[in-house]
Amino acid sequence: MDGPILLATRSEGKLVEMREIFRDLDVAVTDLRTLGVAELPEEDNLEEFPTFEENALAKARYFFKRTGVPTIGDDSGLTIDALGGAPGVITKRWSGRSDISGRELDTVNNEKLVREMRRVETERGKISRAGQYVSVAAFVDGRSEIVRRGEIQGEVLDSPRGTMGFGYDPFFYASDLDGTFAESSVENTARNSHRSRAMRALVSALREQGIIG
Repeated sequence: MDGPILLATRSEGKLVEMREIFRDLDVAVTDLRTLGVAELPEEDNLEEFPTFEENALAKARYFFKRTGVPTIGDDSGLTIDALGGAPGVITKRWSGRSDISGRELDTVNNEKLVREMRRVETERGKISRAGQYVSVAAFVDGRSEIVRRGEIQGEVLDSPRGTMGFGYDPFFYASDLDGTFAESSVENTARNSHRSRAMRALVSALREQGIIG
């Protein structure tokens, strides 16, 4: 395959981590901003499916169609055992707030996380705080569609720790990171995160099938 792979995300936090992962894997990548791909309102409706796999594929197909560049789409989220797997595929949209974004949205989502965990504890008493960060990476190039999944186990904290990362990172402790995601360096996260595991598995599959060198 000639040329770089497009990393189809509008999230600066994801993009920083993904670039570090692909740098470590020695795979050339580009991004939507570099290619000048304008953000359109229709992008808000890409992740409308009930599974991470379907959403990741929808994103990869969409941006490949728009650019003609081999594309990797990612869908990721937090699943919490005590909440029946919530927030799951609506992790970013869990608060129901469509009028805010970025750090402001992260804040209201995390406030809901704390409320929901306390509500369940009040109803049931002592509960498991176990959960998983899940990432699915999908590759589309017009000929092949390849999907791989990565997970990291951890637990939800009652108060935040760390200042790095984004989303629910200050509230999710993972022993594989030796701390919360918000306490982990970009390099450590890029080696061990759910997204790292999905992307590395995907690149391995691309190399096994001769799509990339």
